[in-house]
Amino acid sequence: MYAWLLPTVKAILPHVGTIITAAQPIFKSRKVDKSAGTDELILQEQISELQQAASHNAAHIRELAEQLQQTVMTLERAAIENAKRTRRLTIMAATALVCAVIALAVVLTR
Repeated sequence: MYAWLLPTVKAILPHVGTIITAAQPIFKSRKVDKSAGTDELILQEQISELQQAASHNAAHIRELAEQLQQTVMTLERAAIENAKRTRRLTIMAATALVCAVIALAVVLTR
């Protein structure tokens, strides 16, 4: 068995129920009422469903964009913190190197 398959399945399994319930209305067969209907009514209903789906998609895209913006801002803050930490560690290492060179010079001169 592939090493990546088990973690992938474990990650996907909790979401399968949500995916199925979200997709279920799409796959249900439509009952067409022939006594009431013309093609225009069916077309109008389909158009309204598509508009509803488009508005839901727009809301989800907006939410994802906000989450992506938060993620990018968090990553930028983390990058700034890491740059500061790296600068501090470089200064500490340079100071330690200078102290070691001074100690070596003192030892060698005695």
